[in-house]
Amino acid sequence: MDYSLQRRAVLADVYAGRTGLFEVCDASPYLSRAAKYHGEVTSVACPVCRKERLTRVNYVYGDSLGPTSGQAKTEAELARMDAAQEEFTVYAVEVCRSCGWNHLDASYVLGAEPVPGQQPRRGRRRAATE
Repeated sequence: MDYSLQRRAVLADVYAGRTGLFEVCDASPYLSRAAKYHGEVTSVACPVCRKERLTRVNYVYGDSLGPTSGQAKTEAELARMDAAQEEFTVYAVEVCRSCGWNHLDASYVLGAEPVPGQQPRRGRRRAATE
């Protein structure tokens, strides 16, 4: 799912003065650290401060991921996970490391869809049977 229309609406409100910068430039310390260590710099300039290029951070979530669920991953890590994991969701967040602008850019599903009746892949738990 692409969130570009929502992004445009938020930025239109900022530019018109209906929304303050403190409301949109509120990246958490966790997100800022994830952008620094796990993010990938894009070619897009920050739409708010225009000082720095945006950094994209990808978070993964899925029942079959175990403790990996909720972690930030690079594009290379996503490619490896796509080939080795069952379905999981990726949430891509854009963040400016200068002013703190952040917005959900996209969400999508990667990984192999589980086949009904087939043994789950390693790491996935099954319900106990009596």
